[in-house]
Amino acid sequence: MLNVKNADMADFEQIMKIYKYAQDYMIKSGNPVQWGHFYPDAELIKSDICQNVCRVIYDKDGRHGVFALFKGAEPAYKHIENGNWLNEEPYLTIHRLAGDGQVHGLFQCVLNYCKNISQNIRADTHADNQIMQKLMEKNGFMKCGIIYVKNGTPRIAYHWTAS
Repeated sequence: MLNVKNADMADFEQIMKIYKYAQDYMIKSGNPVQWGHFYPDAELIKSDICQNVCRVIYDKDGRHGVFALFKGAEPAYKHIENGNWLNEEPYLTIHRLAGDGQVHGLFQCVLNYCKNISQNIRADTHADNQIMQKLMEKNGFMKCGIIYVKNGTPRIAYHWTAS
């Protein structure tokens, strides 16, 4: 059974291995530019851990996934093109979800975890990340438009709401 917990610095090496696996997988799967071999970097992950936004997904055999979870307004989501958010209620934002390729059900685990905290969840992904787009749409996320991340590149914006 998969569980979620706040990451700590003892998880750092395993987290970086998970991200390395995910970077390689994304490149091989036709999405070479979203993360490449440079994102997320070690400093960002250390910062996420220190800010208590980094979560690990684990079972009895170890850590298999990682993501960042933010409460409150996401600056990149203030402006959305070619659409609208489903509502303007408080929301969680899922960023940097990655797995080690050893277990299935990471996205469902993350979604269940988030649904216990909020009735509104937002996320975004690169146009080339077909896997994440299908996972979000299969799990009730609605495509809402296009947002731009900090480096100016576009992302498809998704929103799930219980209402």
